[in-house]
Amino acid sequence: METTASIKERLLKAETFEPWMEELKGDSRKSVQQSLASWQRRYDKRLALLRQLEEKQSFDRQFRTQGNSLVCGIDEAGRGPLAGPVVTAAVILPEDCSAFIGLDDSKTIAKAKRNELARLIKEQAVSWSVHIQPPEAIDRLNIYQATKQSMEAAANGLATAPDIVLADAMKLTLRMPSEAIIKGDAKSLCIAAASILAKTGRDDLMDGYDAQYPQYGFSKHAGYGTKDHLAALEAHGPCPIHRKTFEPVKSMAQKH
Repeated sequence: METTASIKERLLKAETFEPWMEELKGDSRKSVQQSLASWQRRYDKRLALLRQLEEKQSFDRQFRTQGNSLVCGIDEAGRGPLAGPVVTAAVILPEDCSAFIGLDDSKTIAKAKRNELARLIKEQAVSWSVHIQPPEAIDRLNIYQATKQSMEAAANGLATAPDIVLADAMKLTLRMPSEAIIKGDAKSLCIAAASILAKTGRDDLMDGYDAQYPQYGFSKHAGYGTKDHLAALEAHGPCPIHRKTFEPVKSMAQKH
């Protein structure tokens, strides 16, 4: 009789259901049944992720005017924080997106997985671009216009021009057609990819600012108005990367 350790190892390596697994259903050993159930859960999860991937790709394909049309996704990170830049990203994905199983809105993905996906996107994308809109521009333009201009800059920064641009909930002014997609990062694969690059890029920047201004804890809250961040603002006043037109930064700046 095959050992449970051997069966477990075979199940860990199996990616699809195989005939020998049917025989395991009659194995009376509890550990074998647990291993088989664990494999089934992993398999079901993978199937669900594959369906999700295909749905997002199908959403993007409907915007192609021709079979080889290039569809670009654009998203941002950092509209709501009290400090730091808005970071936008534009991504054109390849036809073969099998490497991007699990790609979704960056807010739904753990940091380690986001970083892994960001690496894959940069390696395999037809073209990608990231634009950083600094706090000074946000204060000068307002957050809506600053984000819009940053998205347009990201699109124009692509080495390969797309045939159409899909932006997450933002109508853009570009030389190529564009569409504003509500909740686009949950519907579109290329917008989800852009959300990953925007989020990981901004997090890296905020980690750098944390080293520069350690009293604010930017690596923990990324500039959002958490309790600890507000307490640090009260104690130290705003620093150069705070958005001076955002409350309560504006009031605290006047106080200090």
